[in-house]
Amino acid sequence: MESKIQNYISNNRDRFLNELMELLKIPSVSADPAYKADVLKTADAVAQRLREAGVDNVEICPTAGYPIVYGDKIIDPTKPTVLVYGHYDVQPADPLDLWHSPPFEPVIKNDRIYARGSADDKGQMYMHVKAFEIMMKENILPCNVKFMIEGEEEVGSANLGTFTEANKAKLACDCVLISDTSLIANDIPSITVGLRGLAYIEVLVTGPNRDLHSGVYGGAVANPINALCEMISKLIDEKSRKITIPGFYDDVLDLSTEERTLLNQIPFSAEDYKSDLKIDATRGEEGYTIIEQTSTRPTLDVNGIKGGYLGEGAKTVLPSWASAKISMRLVPNQHPDKIQALFKSYFESLTPAGCKTEVSFHHGGEAVVVPIDTPEFKASSKAMEKTFGKAALPARGGGSIPIVALFEQVLGVKSVLMGFGLDSDDIHSPNENYGVWNYFKGIETIPYFFHYYTEMKQK
Repeated sequence: MESKIQNYISNNRDRFLNELMELLKIPSVSADPAYKADVLKTADAVAQRLREAGVDNVEICPTAGYPIVYGDKIIDPTKPTVLVYGHYDVQPADPLDLWHSPPFEPVIKNDRIYARGSADDKGQMYMHVKAFEIMMKENILPCNVKFMIEGEEEVGSANLGTFTEANKAKLACDCVLISDTSLIANDIPSITVGLRGLAYIEVLVTGPNRDLHSGVYGGAVANPINALCEMISKLIDEKSRKITIPGFYDDVLDLSTEERTLLNQIPFSAEDYKSDLKIDATRGEEGYTIIEQTSTRPTLDVNGIKGGYLGEGAKTVLPSWASAKISMRLVPNQHPDKIQALFKSYFESLTPAGCKTEVSFHHGGEAVVVPIDTPEFKASSKAMEKTFGKAALPARGGGSIPIVALFEQVLGVKSVLMGFGLDSDDIHSPNENYGVWNYFKGIETIPYFFHYYTEMKQK
């Protein structure tokens, strides 16, 4: 098996890279309606690549939003079935002027693929297509495989729940395999066993019925930008860095001393962390390490803010409105609906006289913790040990993949989060990149997961 995998990768290395580069050229930005045709084009491209790899019953399934690409290969109904999940949509590329090369003109520099979507999630999703191709062409596919690749993950997977509920029989499986997470480092393999949840909110503060001259009206009329900044500043305590929303921490499950000790055994250098980000200090919740702050504690961050005059030069205007987008990362036991309601009540109460506040909800998802005593986790760990030469560490991730909880609730199965990216890949940022080494290491490792998982399930 090992020689078959290695030889196939070696003989098809350039093609595997070129196919990914072509996929990265399509700007499948699901958040911006201007890219609708490109998102649909990407769905077509993914479907075609699945067919070429040997997947049966490939179809582009319509939803109320962007379609889901489905396909399967059922070799024996008595064998285990793995559902591979990924997404073909990408984040907006803004701000464009910070990219070193155009975001949808992929280039390889220093053995890294620079393009929007290279790591999140086209590069990682496409590893599975190529790993499947190897297993088919070399006749080493040990179990049944289903693919579900969606086009709305970056905007909250609004239609995935409905699709999953309506297609339980089609999606029936023994586990879900996802590569949308990171390794601790290329020489420290890891498997994500926990993810934070998410509550994403937009707020709008309005004041006068039109923009005003700041000299004529300033000092007498409330400025919505000033008001918004004051309101936001009251959401986090300056000293403790704790979120001040009443009831926010009521359901938070604190880690045990043993869990905290194990988590902090992960190799980590605070100085390297700061050096990489070009900062002289970190600023997180008091009483917790950086690893804990970024993976096991809830947070609140302003993701964008606008209002008033943003053009070149000066314009002395007192704006009519100001808005902000705010995300809260949640931990196990916190429910996004409850958190959003608590936020709305508290934020509206902070509104100063002369202003009005509107709070709207975009999307959310629950946090998950994946058990490490399951066949799927053990198979992924053994697969990584095979190709990395050392045991994989269980690690918690700070990001959110709400569909993990959805799959467990609707399909009744656990997921395994076997990602091959790095936290330094700049996903969601300018100059997103993905290591060529990581891409091929994923392609090499995935077939072993199928092999070991089938062995464990059939014992």
